[in-house]
Amino acid sequence: MTTTEPSPELSPDLQRVLDSVPDPGGVTTSDEVYAATDVDLEGFLAKPARASSSDLVPGVLVLHDWMGVIDHVEVRAQMLARLGYVALAGDVYGQGVRPSPEEAAGEAGKYYGDVALFRSRLLANLERLRAEPGVDPSRIAVMGYCFGGSGALELARAGADVAGVVSFHGGLGTGMPAEKGAVTAPLLVMTGAADPVVPDEAVVAFEDEMRAAEAPDWQVLSYSGVMHAFAVPGTDAPDHGARYDARADRRSWQQLEAFLAEVFA
Repeated sequence: MTTTEPSPELSPDLQRVLDSVPDPGGVTTSDEVYAATDVDLEGFLAKPARASSSDLVPGVLVLHDWMGVIDHVEVRAQMLARLGYVALAGDVYGQGVRPSPEEAAGEAGKYYGDVALFRSRLLANLERLRAEPGVDPSRIAVMGYCFGGSGALELARAGADVAGVVSFHGGLGTGMPAEKGAVTAPLLVMTGAADPVVPDEAVVAFEDEMRAAEAPDWQVLSYSGVMHAFAVPGTDAPDHGARYDARADRRSWQQLEAFLAEVFA
């Protein structure tokens, strides 16, 4: 199913975030079903008008947090399409699997506990984007939020052939640390300095992992006073260490734009 913006009604917070990227007109969106090795996945594709021309454009795979493919990740895909990229909000969980807040931790935990399965689902999304007409297969980046940020880093550890990888407040640990020479893509990791989910020792452990793997180009940005899920509008659970932060959201998106411009040049 293909539609043209606007999307179904968004929350005021999400609408504000979407509107922070000017709309040039012509963005189309569609729900896409495609196969992984063990299950069908259902992602959300956003394309700029010029992606239908003869000139190939870069693609960005956007990986969801533990709630699955919902409004937030779809908004991010549309923002990227407004910038001129083809964006796929990829699905790790499977078609129709959209957990409730009470179920989300358990659903995400299946993949944290089975890294091989996690990477398999991630690679299926990557290959779906790579095959999309109008996408330059040599210029694809991967980004993700929370659970999806962890997933983006798993693709980097797996040696995925991508132009760049970005993690927004993703978990930095893994059951399958990167082997020496495996990580070849530039990495941008953005985290909150007051995030109890990703404490200082986790950041140091990740940096040590990248040094041991001899990853050639990585950077970690830490936002002072900022908690987990800082780039997910509407998050307000400081007792659980998670809260949206408009300034960190704005700054991290600016960092993303600069990073993509560099790796796609």
